[in-house]
Amino acid sequence: MEAQIPDTLSCEELEARLVALHRASLQLVQDISLDSLLERIASIACEQAGARYAAVGVLGDDDKLERFISVGMTPEGVAAMPHPPVGKGLIGALMKSQQTIHVSDIRSDPRSVGFPKHHPVMTNFLGVPIRQGELQLGQIYITDKKDGTDFNEDDQRVIEMLASYAAVAISNARLYKELVQRDQTLTRRNENLALLNQLASTLATATESDQILDQALTQVMEYLRLEVGEIYLRQENSKTLHLVLHRGELASALWASDEYGMGQGVVGLTAKSGQPRLLVIPGEDGHELHPSLDLSCFKQIACFPLTGRKGSLGVLCVASCNSAPLDELEMQFLSAISAWVGTALENVQLSLQGKRLAILEERERIGMDLHDGIIQSIYAVGLTLENVRSLLDEDPDQARQRIDQAIKDLNDAIRDIRAYILDLRPRYLGDENLMQGVKRLVHEFRANTLLDVNLQGPEDGVEKLAPAQALALFHICQEALANIAKHARARHVDVVVWTSGDRALLEVKDDGSGFDVEKVKTTIGHGLSNMQTRAHNAGGEIDITTEPGSGTSVMAWVPLKEEE
Repeated sequence: MEAQIPDTLSCEELEARLVALHRASLQLVQDISLDSLLERIASIACEQAGARYAAVGVLGDDDKLERFISVGMTPEGVAAMPHPPVGKGLIGALMKSQQTIHVSDIRSDPRSVGFPKHHPVMTNFLGVPIRQGELQLGQIYITDKKDGTDFNEDDQRVIEMLASYAAVAISNARLYKELVQRDQTLTRRNENLALLNQLASTLATATESDQILDQALTQVMEYLRLEVGEIYLRQENSKTLHLVLHRGELASALWASDEYGMGQGVVGLTAKSGQPRLLVIPGEDGHELHPSLDLSCFKQIACFPLTGRKGSLGVLCVASCNSAPLDELEMQFLSAISAWVGTALENVQLSLQGKRLAILEERERIGMDLHDGIIQSIYAVGLTLENVRSLLDEDPDQARQRIDQAIKDLNDAIRDIRAYILDLRPRYLGDENLMQGVKRLVHEFRANTLLDVNLQGPEDGVEKLAPAQALALFHICQEALANIAKHARARHVDVVVWTSGDRALLEVKDDGSGFDVEKVKTTIGHGLSNMQTRAHNAGGEIDITTEPGSGTSVMAWVPLKEEE
């Protein structure tokens, strides 16, 4: 039953009271801390209505009391109560009401459910909802006027006006809190992206798995201030995960075993499912932890799969002593790091596989060339010499001719072997200029092939020729001489170096068998595409003139440096 409102104040007294309320309430919009704001609202309500007790409740998104701040009671009295109000009785009725509730005697009101233990006895009650449009943000409660009278109409009007100020102030405080949280989230995301970018640069250039794992785990632990970290890796063509890296002095190990099968334990389940797992300590998986782990210190362990294009390559585990669990941003960040590490590890593995394949293909090519060429030639010499044995008595002259032919064939085989050595040995210019390098190539070529070679060019080298252009012509000369040694069957070779205008030119010409360019330009071993690529990369061009039976000319040019 609603109470009767006592007599009101005079107009002058009410006006003075409203002016004081206005001045006090202007300070509310400047308070951006919600708890501090609610306490100030309750204090103003006590002061303006002359109440002994006041409180302010704020509703959460679920329309339940999120905060409840009171004034008038001692801290010891508040602590003695079993729990703060939960929204029952008159408080619950006000939470559902759009109008002010005024009660002269709380205990006689049917909506009252009584007071909890150690709660002070209160008599009259005035509750005003704090509303913003149709949305109720909270409530203001005042009880027991200090002069022993009941709350009057002026008290109600003042508290309702205070509720209007409070609605704006609470809304501003919440908005400010949201902006601060968004700013903090954005700052953290930017920091995460910066570290991801830094780590990605490191991982992209790393060529060793150990370097990738060490860099990733170290940076993650330092950035998130984690105490212990471990990485389990699945060995190639294996379904067993082995511990390969441990960081952190607070524990010698996180898990009881150094290896797990796919789907076995937390580590194995993480790798098999491809989903992160967060273990709260103590928990049901505590039996899997290492005995040296101090359960009173560590609060949680998180495991993240290191995933590649073909599934999980391993698991990253981190442990924290912080009582606050890893939040969504940190879990996302660690998941992104794990994905980066997995991709980097897979790239290293693919690179190693590519190198192995290239070595196998090169071995196969060399083996085929040796088998089809040199070995077959030596085998033919052996057959010739076997035939000589039967001719020694029957036809000595024919036997001598066969021996001479065998000697010639052996010399040809030795020449081919030398050509292979010449082709496989890497060469570089080093501190030499172009002419010095070409002279060295010609000298080695002449010694290994026994061919007649004529070299022409400026003795002091080519002026204004940049190192990159000189190296390109050097390698083109090397490729051309190697092809002559392997394929041309030439008797004479000319190598000429000269300049013309803004170009440096090189020609390697032989009188050998020549070839059909269209048929052999894609054949492995001739090096035509390599020569063309080197010339183009140096800003020049290459021209190959040949036909079967008329020899070959390789003409290449590159630009000279422009005058400054």
